[in-house]
Amino acid sequence: MPLHYGRAPRWLFDRMKSISREITILIVEEYGPEEVVKRFSNPFWFQAFGSLLGFDWHSSGLTTTVCGAFKEGIKGLEKDLSLFAAGGKGKTSRKTPSEIESVGSLISIDPVRLQYASRMAAKVDNSALQDTYQLYHHMFIFTGKGEWAVVQQGMNEHTRYARRYHWLSDGLESFVCEPHKAVCCDSKGTALNLVAKESLEAQSVITLLSCEHPDKKVKELKKLKEIDLPPRHNVSINDIHPERLYKIFISTYERHPEDFKTLLGLKGVGAKTLRALSLIAELLYGVKASWEDPVRYSFAHGGKDGHPYPVNRKVYDESIEFLRSAVKKAGIGNLEKVKALKRLDSKYPAIS
Repeated sequence: MPLHYGRAPRWLFDRMKSISREITILIVEEYGPEEVVKRFSNPFWFQAFGSLLGFDWHSSGLTTTVCGAFKEGIKGLEKDLSLFAAGGKGKTSRKTPSEIESVGSLISIDPVRLQYASRMAAKVDNSALQDTYQLYHHMFIFTGKGEWAVVQQGMNEHTRYARRYHWLSDGLESFVCEPHKAVCCDSKGTALNLVAKESLEAQSVITLLSCEHPDKKVKELKKLKEIDLPPRHNVSINDIHPERLYKIFISTYERHPEDFKTLLGLKGVGAKTLRALSLIAELLYGVKASWEDPVRYSFAHGGKDGHPYPVNRKVYDESIEFLRSAVKKAGIGNLEKVKALKRLDSKYPAIS
């Protein structure tokens, strides 16, 4: 998904909010809020949803705009839907913990658990999976009972292409062993994947190394920087500076993490720390981490930029009104928790 500059025009974004709201209400009424979470974790459904909303099928902006439209669309209805959205693009993504905390009284799960899930998903895709894509978007969607999904996206600054990562709480056995529901991109390259099954042994050695005295690790790294490594070697040490890593090595040594998940969760442990420990583990102890890129899906659908055809505003508005009518006829008033949805028309008047 290439980077496209600019924003969705207001006339389109307003309609995206409206139709995403109506679709969400119908899904919740028919299947429950957990179904919305599940569908957001499905890359094919998410891409089709974005195309239905009329956004560029091949633009990195599809992810950020669809999530933004969804979040705005359900605003004010979160309690009635038992469905919440936190985070977003850029600086907004950093507000995720506080946004989760703000609805703590409306959910039946400790928000700290959700904050932890959000933080670990971001840490895995920024540090434990080093595929040259830096995260800039993080959306955390969750229900009142604690089911959650993550849709986050990274950008390769060199190619200006994006990659999307999908997570789902249901069925997640470990944050550090094959945790993704999907990793989506049109290109596949070389990636240091410390959350692959093949990296479990490397995780153990890296954790043990993190508990050793920093003087020993820095000494070994300095030696390795002097070795003339063959061109085929996967691990680059050009950006590793042993002296700068000393402080974080002190931290891991003092905290003595018992497993890789705990190590990854420590403040300050990032991509370079894990890369350095992975380098020592491989070159000195012969334990190799996986270099298999986990990307699994690519897409082709249709949107706003005129492909396969320009957005037809009249048809779009008719779709919104059709769904609005379906909500009315669905008999949602029979459910106590969604009585407030009857106020939909007065609270969100039709777009003129």
